[in-house]
Amino acid sequence: MKTIYDVQQLLKRYGSFVYTGDRLGDLELMDMELTELHKWDFISVEDYTMAKLLLRSEISKVEKERRGNT
Repeated sequence: MKTIYDVQQLLKRYGSFVYTGDRLGDLELMDMELTELHKWDFISVEDYTMAKLLLRSEISKVEKERRGNT
């Protein structure tokens, strides 16, 4: 797993499609969905950890961009 697209594909395998039109909101919803999948042992610890790192990195990047544009 190397990209946010990979995280989306992982979530899609479990029927979770996230698109609100707000990038930050989408990332936060994906993070919540990922936590639920992990809590119920649907995904491996490795997939969970990698996806969390990718999401946290992208969330940080989007927040930084938003702060720069205000």
